[in-house]
Amino acid sequence: MEYSQATQRTIAYIEGQLTEEILLECLPTNVGYSKYHLSRIFKQETGLTIGEYIRIRRLAMAASYLIYSNASILTIAFTLQFQSQEAFTRAFKEVYALPPGKYRKLMQSLNMMEEEKMMELNEHVSGWMLSGANPELYKFHTDDKVFHSGKRSGVIYSTIASGNNGQFATMMQGFQAAEYKGKRLKMSCYLKTADATKCGAWMRIDNGTGDTIQFDNMDQRSVTGTTEWNHYSIVLDVPEEGYSIYFGVLLIGSGKVWADGFRFEEVDDNVPSTNMLSQERLPSQPTNLDFSMDSL
Repeated sequence: MEYSQATQRTIAYIEGQLTEEILLECLPTNVGYSKYHLSRIFKQETGLTIGEYIRIRRLAMAASYLIYSNASILTIAFTLQFQSQEAFTRAFKEVYALPPGKYRKLMQSLNMMEEEKMMELNEHVSGWMLSGANPELYKFHTDDKVFHSGKRSGVIYSTIASGNNGQFATMMQGFQAAEYKGKRLKMSCYLKTADATKCGAWMRIDNGTGDTIQFDNMDQRSVTGTTEWNHYSIVLDVPEEGYSIYFGVLLIGSGKVWADGFRFEEVDDNVPSTNMLSQERLPSQPTNLDFSMDSL
């Protein structure tokens, strides 16, 4: 239930070209889909035109450059393909409510004040917690240098160089299911990884006694290795007996994963469920009871 291949390929291409000129008419050639199909599907799935997505991502990069580099505003504007400093300033102010110069001064001063807090890597992140089988082997905090949009992302990573697949941790939170009972719920987010053994978003729905009745952790479509920002989603039904909803990002083994832009929305039955506990995933009858069948 991630974005379609067309949208994912478009996002992947854009992420690698944010400091280069991106000609929209050349996207079909680089991504492998027609211009009409790309434009229609991208807007339908992301809620943004391709141009709007590029603009938001470049402004997010600009925010990071303003805080963590000494580059002039003009240099940042041209690096991120804005035609002039004035055009960049107008666009930046629309998203961040401040002109670039004031934003740089404010955020750098706040950053200096919070530097000691940020050095404590397992800082308290409002609403979130670090959990899993081996939370002591992982760190979780916010990252205002790497983010998809806005001002910061959440990041979880292993503190050892290599880990086995039996160890894992998750950044997570939970909320009541009452508002969503009887509805199909889609959770989506953006993930970026670095040398990740295996990771993915996850969501589960529990009943009043704590039993899990709907669950998906992207096990069959997990993210591995090093990847740029891309969009992933999970779709589950919230039964009437649903009591609580938990969600987060799971990291198995070693590596690092950033998460940003979590979103929840109700969807209709035309959007297929990704529930891993669905009876439809089980065969209707038992097979190979005498072990006579060869393995596939």
